Amino acid sequence: MTKPFIDDNFLLETETARNLFNTSKDEPIYDYHCHLSPELIAQNKQFDDLGEIWLGADHYKWRMMRAMGFDEYFITGSAPSYEKFLVWAKTVENLIGNPLYHWTHLELQRYFGIYEPLTEKSAPSIWEKANTLLKKSELSIKGIFEKFNVYAVGTTDDPCDSLEHHRSINEGTAPIGKISTKVIPSFRPDKVLNINVQGQGGFKDYINILSITSGIKIKSIDDVLLALEKRLDFFIENECRSSDHALEYVPFCLTSDRKIDKTFKNAMNCKEITKEEIDAYKTKILCGLAKLYSDRGIVMQLHLGALRNVNNRMFKSIGPDTGYDYVSDQLMSVNLAALLNKIESFGTKSSLPKTVLYTLNPKDYYPLVTIMGGFQENDIKGKIQLGTAWWFCDNKDGMEEQIRVLANNGVLPAFVGMLTDSRSFLSYPRHEYFRRILCNLIGKWVENGEYPQDQEKLEKIVKDISFGNAKNYFN
Repeated sequence: MTKPFIDDNFLLETETARNLFNTSKDEPIYDYHCHLSPELIAQNKQFDDLGEIWLGADHYKWRMMRAMGFDEYFITGSAPSYEKFLVWAKTVENLIGNPLYHWTHLELQRYFGIYEPLTEKSAPSIWEKANTLLKKSELSIKGIFEKFNVYAVGTTDDPCDSLEHHRSINEGTAPIGKISTKVIPSFRPDKVLNINVQGQGGFKDYINILSITSGIKIKSIDDVLLALEKRLDFFIENECRSSDHALEYVPFCLTSDRKIDKTFKNAMNCKEITKEEIDAYKTKILCGLAKLYSDRGIVMQLHLGALRNVNNRMFKSIGPDTGYDYVSDQLMSVNLAALLNKIESFGTKSSLPKTVLYTLNPKDYYPLVTIMGGFQENDIKGKIQLGTAWWFCDNKDGMEEQIRVLANNGVLPAFVGMLTDSRSFLSYPRHEYFRRILCNLIGKWVENGEYPQDQEKLEKIVKDISFGNAKNYFN
């Protein structure tokens, strides 16, 4: 029998690594940040075919298909699902060195028991076998959560969201019925921060929606924060444990509330505002929200360094989140330290909530991990976190680099570990991928004599990073 491409010892180079992975591989999954659809979860969606579940919303794959020169018709266009799948198969066999090659084959193995590499030649038989299995209840969304022992998923939700699907899931009235997986909303107020976004669907329209949803007549910056407070409390009533902010850069500018109110009114009247005014407004909102999070025990996640929708032509054609985002190389450390310090110093005790700092650019790992060291708290283990390797860094090299930087300058055993940041229900083997990389790195340190062969302590470290720390951190 031919040896599987990915065997039991995949990425595990030492005996210590293999033993540690066997200890951690069955730990539950706390996917505390993802972009899964609460509506599809509530419906217990049964996907029609491999093309729908694999390619329907995965801009990671779309970027690679474009890089191979395939027409958009086969990527986000109206091509039949099987034709899109064939284009993906032709792409995959060229992805040597790319994490998508590993993820693809882990998913084929773990979901469908398919150990044959995906190629143009093998694609037809893989399509048939996978589609047959997708019709079984074991691969409905509920079945997937059970199969991968998913303890919780943190979805990404706008403050104006009704959370109707979360409520029906938690009440057990949704078609999915009772499930053991916790489906938790995360508070993501990006649109209220983006005061510079004008036109239809922009800032003014959003503030009007927030006003209606919150029941607060919004005329000033204080009204904005009051409306957000009401919506945050509604989210908390529905099990919210964290917030999330996507910041292209870290704003920091202090000015009077009177000037910020003037900026707000100008934006609502579609008047031009300066970058300094924009940053002062964003600073005020971020500081105000952080205080609300701290008072309520809500984790603040900051996703930093993504330039989004840079290709204007394609943005107008197919919209956001389609694979036209990039890594920023802007400086952030000075403003980030100043922002955290401002939040920290609101009162006699810290107003800084638990905070996870992610960066899309590895150049920022050292600044972030050293900044966070200046804001740790003596009663909270790992209060400020260096977030896991994210998006374009979410690969073997990127994960190893993030882990090394954290270990060199922080406390690795306090790390809250991996998340999928995915829109795909086939992404859970990424947690296995992370655990293999983590155990392999620690295993090499031990066998190089850099840490004792203390099996009990080592097992606790990898189990905590795999699951326990995240469960405790997010309450």
